[in-house]
Amino acid sequence: MTGDPVSWFVIEKGWEVVGSDGKELGKIDEVVGDTDKDIFNGLAVSPGLLRKPRYLPAEHVRAITEGSIEVDLDSEAFDRLGEHGEVPPSVEIRADTTDLPTS
Repeated sequence: MTGDPVSWFVIEKGWEVVGSDGKELGKIDEVVGDTDKDIFNGLAVSPGLLRKPRYLPAEHVRAITEGSIEVDLDSEAFDRLGEHGEVPPSVEIRADTTDLPTS
């Protein structure tokens, strides 16, 4: 990757995302974070016209340069990421009522 590093604040839609295997994984669709608190959560990366954007957590970003983001995932690992906007499966919590005190 060439160029000087830049802040996540300047990432724009359409920037290229490159995997650890050197392959282009897709283009930036959306930056996810809180600019007021300088919290970078991740990126929504569009892998192609007929595929929904994937959510790429910020911890996978290795470098950000003008127009390009390099990540630590190869194309196979990227394909296993969940779609952006997917709701994680809920966890079912059950209370054991036999341990509750009675009045």
